[in-house]
Amino acid sequence: MKPNLSVNIGKLKLKNPVMVASGTFGYAEEFSDFMDLKKLGAVVTKTITLNPRQGNSPPRTCETPAGMLNSIGLENPGIEVFIREKLPFLKKLGVPIIMSVASEDGPEEFVALAKRMDKIKEAAAIELNISCPNIGHRSNLPPKLISQDPKATYKVVNSVRKVTQKTLITKLSPSVTSISEIAMAAQAAGSDAIALINTLSGMSIDVEKRKPKLAVVTGGLSGPAIRPIALKMVWEAYNKIKLPIIGMGGIIDISSALEFFIAGASAISIGTANFVNPKISIEIMSGIRKYLARNKISGIEKLIGSLKI
Repeated sequence: MKPNLSVNIGKLKLKNPVMVASGTFGYAEEFSDFMDLKKLGAVVTKTITLNPRQGNSPPRTCETPAGMLNSIGLENPGIEVFIREKLPFLKKLGVPIIMSVASEDGPEEFVALAKRMDKIKEAAAIELNISCPNIGHRSNLPPKLISQDPKATYKVVNSVRKVTQKTLITKLSPSVTSISEIAMAAQAAGSDAIALINTLSGMSIDVEKRKPKLAVVTGGLSGPAIRPIALKMVWEAYNKIKLPIIGMGGIIDISSALEFFIAGASAISIGTANFVNPKISIEIMSGIRKYLARNKISGIEKLIGSLKI
């Protein structure tokens, strides 16, 4: 038996449910010497903003127990340079390209970016990154993330929904009281899928220097350390919403990937593990296929939400 690994995320059809997470895979070209990119279910680009961003000052990453901290600050060349210099390579891959976008100055930038992306045929979907914990805010903006407020989440998603027919994926923050409440707001606003979870905010200190290891003091914590939190939130959201969920957060091997499907994820995104093993996404995809065959499960859809309580 050859199990069926294909899944649908809104209008997006994936030949397999394994993708690579935004910010951990660059614009794919960086990994082209290490793996056959055509085997991926999808590629999520590094987050793009309307204008170029230099990002935060270095040092911007540090290792932590069972994970890492990053404070990249959404460094990127801006939408026009991305289209001119990065998109040509992505067009050749033959796999769905999910464009991750974020705003610097306010919700209206998401709308402007979505309008621009809507004209790009190769953009299979748009990921709304409303949950990045390490981007500075202008003084006239509230310090909280959009994804920490159900009303703000609804407003942004609904505004973007009105200007594009492309599949919308809303990436949410774990730093909330109720992930289900935020997920339901995104669903009501017209999102086609939810991505769970973005990084948690954390910090690390060099005790000899008595200084933070990151130049901007705090950053986003990722890796296996956050997996139990991510799994819990995927499971909670799965039991409240009807949208597909893309699970992420500490997936480093086949077993941890399978946990997310059983908890309710329709697809998974590999992040920090890419830095350790550039081929990990392909290895996990192959492992999922073998697991399904070994357990006589006809397709990945049968595994989704199969947790026994």
